[in-house]
Amino acid sequence: MSFWEKDTYFENVDVAIIGSGIVGLNAAIHLKTKYKKLKVVVLDKGLLSMGASSRNAGFCCFGSPGELLDDLKSQSETTVFSLVERRWKGLQKLRKNLVDKAIDFHNWGGFEVFDSEEAYQFCLENLSYLNKNISPLIGIKTVYKDATNQIKQFGFKGIKGMIVNLAEGQIDTGKMMSALVAKAHEAGVLIINMFDVVNIEDQNNSVAIHSKDDIIVSSGRVLICTDGFSKTLLPDYPVEPHRAQVLITKPIPKLKLKGTFHYDKGYYYFRNVEDRILLGGGRNLDFKTENTDQDGLTDLVQNRLEDILHNTIAPYAQPEVDMRWSGILGLGDEKTPIIKPVSKNVFCAVRMGGMGVAIGSLVGEEAAEMVGESL
Repeated sequence: MSFWEKDTYFENVDVAIIGSGIVGLNAAIHLKTKYKKLKVVVLDKGLLSMGASSRNAGFCCFGSPGELLDDLKSQSETTVFSLVERRWKGLQKLRKNLVDKAIDFHNWGGFEVFDSEEAYQFCLENLSYLNKNISPLIGIKTVYKDATNQIKQFGFKGIKGMIVNLAEGQIDTGKMMSALVAKAHEAGVLIINMFDVVNIEDQNNSVAIHSKDDIIVSSGRVLICTDGFSKTLLPDYPVEPHRAQVLITKPIPKLKLKGTFHYDKGYYYFRNVEDRILLGGGRNLDFKTENTDQDGLTDLVQNRLEDILHNTIAPYAQPEVDMRWSGILGLGDEKTPIIKPVSKNVFCAVRMGGMGVAIGSLVGEEAAEMVGESL
């Protein structure tokens, strides 16, 4: 390392943020905007953000009826609906911070599709209850309504019922991350990629950050925003890595699909990306194997995704797969994120629960406020 590199990037660091995803970058931008004189450095182990921020499906994740009703079986109304409100507020903050055009936001609705008549009827019977509780939180009179009459226009096969969430939207996550990086640079945040943090030591007056390449950086405060990779630095925290496998098709002439869709209790999700279909999920096929922080693809999941693609979603087109990839989520027994001090000078904002697009902006700013108050 040269004198210039050490002096510019690694000396006199006030706040080091580990993880350059949605949460980490939003925290960095907020800190640097509020405390302009701080030296804020973001460290990430990948060439790009390695978790889920640029590898997700681009759903705004407002919440399908089936998901919320399932959550209500194990959580209180207050917990479930307050998280819905946070997801909504987080989405509005994302849109305000980056503007809709920059992230390619579209409010085309989010649909839950059912191949079980019983599951569909259960959700249908509870729509008025969900609308009554959610409407005051987001200011939309009717959030959910029956959309079974639209099944035919989408070209689905074997689907017996469908419900639409009129508040749901979709974004281009690549454009979102690019806009966040640009905004961070504009604010004066330093972003260092290929810096794999393996250990941190709170030394009371500062924090020593050790990289895999034996580089040690000293910082006044550290904020951990590594979500699905949190076990490395926070082994005792209730955050487990879960791999999400995804595929995207080649362009499909006269594609009938438009919007975002959840299927089979949300274990599968799909959407249009212009004239392509993006489809992901399937971790319920083998929870043990998919409980990992290692990228990769399995025949079991990919074959099931292709089966759903060809036989349920677009049997009229028989689309060809163009690309496949995976991302790592940070999940736990609870869906609420963990935003708290780890020690005197170390803090964390982890466990996005697969809702990073919706709540990441809000969580990042809340974490930044927590760190800022400690300075």
